[in-house]
Amino acid sequence: MSELTRLTAAETAAKIASGEVTAVAVTEAHLARIDAVDEKVHAFLHVDREGALEQARAVDARREAGEELGPLAGVPLALKDIFTTQGVPTTVGSKILEGWIPPYDATVTRRLKDAGVVILGKTNMDEFAMGSSTENSAYGPTGNPWDLTRVPGGSGGGSSAAIASYQAPLAIGTDTGGSIRQPAAVTGTVGVKPTYGGVSRYGMVAFSSSLDQGGPCARTVLDAALLHEVIAGHDPMDSTSIDAPVPSVVEAARNGSVEGLRVGVISEFRGEGYQAGVMQRFDESVELLRELGAEVVELSCPSFTKALAAYYLIAPSECSSNLARFDAMRYGLRTGDDGTRSAEEVTSLTREAGFGDEVKRRIMLGTYALSSGYYDAYYGSAQKVRTLISRDFERAFEQVDVVISPTTPTTAFPIGERADDPMAMYLADLCTIPSNLAGNAAMSLPCGLAPEDGLPVGLQIIAPAMADERLYRVGAAVEAAFLARWGHPILEEAPAL
Repeated sequence: MSELTRLTAAETAAKIASGEVTAVAVTEAHLARIDAVDEKVHAFLHVDREGALEQARAVDARREAGEELGPLAGVPLALKDIFTTQGVPTTVGSKILEGWIPPYDATVTRRLKDAGVVILGKTNMDEFAMGSSTENSAYGPTGNPWDLTRVPGGSGGGSSAAIASYQAPLAIGTDTGGSIRQPAAVTGTVGVKPTYGGVSRYGMVAFSSSLDQGGPCARTVLDAALLHEVIAGHDPMDSTSIDAPVPSVVEAARNGSVEGLRVGVISEFRGEGYQAGVMQRFDESVELLRELGAEVVELSCPSFTKALAAYYLIAPSECSSNLARFDAMRYGLRTGDDGTRSAEEVTSLTREAGFGDEVKRRIMLGTYALSSGYYDAYYGSAQKVRTLISRDFERAFEQVDVVISPTTPTTAFPIGERADDPMAMYLADLCTIPSNLAGNAAMSLPCGLAPEDGLPVGLQIIAPAMADERLYRVGAAVEAAFLARWGHPILEEAPAL
């Protein structure tokens, strides 16, 4: 493996800015790494080799012309295949958009390009971001670089696997119920769900509009903060975008400290269903925070026990509305249009062929929940639970600065183990869903390996809305303490591919 692929994003950017290495050389090293390992990992659905090299050459030309480069200029990135990218296939992991070439860039894509970030290609994902394992992709599963027989999390498993296998130092994911944080936890990487509305959703193919949120994935807290700052900020093209300054996340990541901070531990985020090794590493993290000068406060948020049920009514309801646009009439797949069938028949045949089982399951569940006579009993009740969860968070943040928990109840499970048991699959998001329902900010970072299987465990940090900098302040302090204790990053222990 080239040493250029082992660098952090911050280190890579510094070397490019100083002229020590070129952006083209860095991009070529990562493309070579993709060639070497991605046949095994299957992190990418599309590698934009020529586009990436063209972007890298533009960065080198700017540096040679004496222009000041941005903090991530020339750094390669893997982009989840849910963001439209002009001239590059965007499939959302679904057959129904196979071969679709968007005519425009998502706001996140445009901001990455404007910052000089080199987009290597589009990463694998659960179809329409519906899943917790990347097994629901129409193009086959992605393997976890720690153990290729296990899942890399979902729905953004391709992004997390690309980082963990050193195919890219940075990636972009989306988080509807935990799809950035859960993959980060099981691959030993860092993933952040910004405050809802903190990163534009324009050009991000919608699953559940009141929950979806794009965010950064990286190998270090500082790298995540640098990427967060690039993609965040108000966007008039997105009506849910927050018109407020971006929190000072990079400064917080560079000055991590928990001295005097009040840290809440939620009693509902432990108990039956949690793997012993996960809880062991979490308890050690709590003690570490105490050693670093934080005050740990035990809290109870009773409504969190209802979060999973509420989510799986709200998200399918919104997805049944959003996915109605895939009707075979305007773009994407069209099946059965032989001149003898009606538009309704063509739409039905196309959806039957184009949507996978999990997408169909959620559309049917959501349509039922929104139907006449059931709306108040199901969708309406779920929204009331959502309000209760938000109020529980508000009460918690009156007592503490941040809340922590395990990111996932277990480490990465074997591919296929939960494929026929949707309820078992949904439980992977038990700890992450409340933050999506409330709209606040959350991060997952590595906190060790579970002793029983040697696989990564994630520590989740949750902050109030628009207090994203607290995630980075705490995350950087914990990361630095882990590095001092172990002498090297967790990911160095990942088996070579």
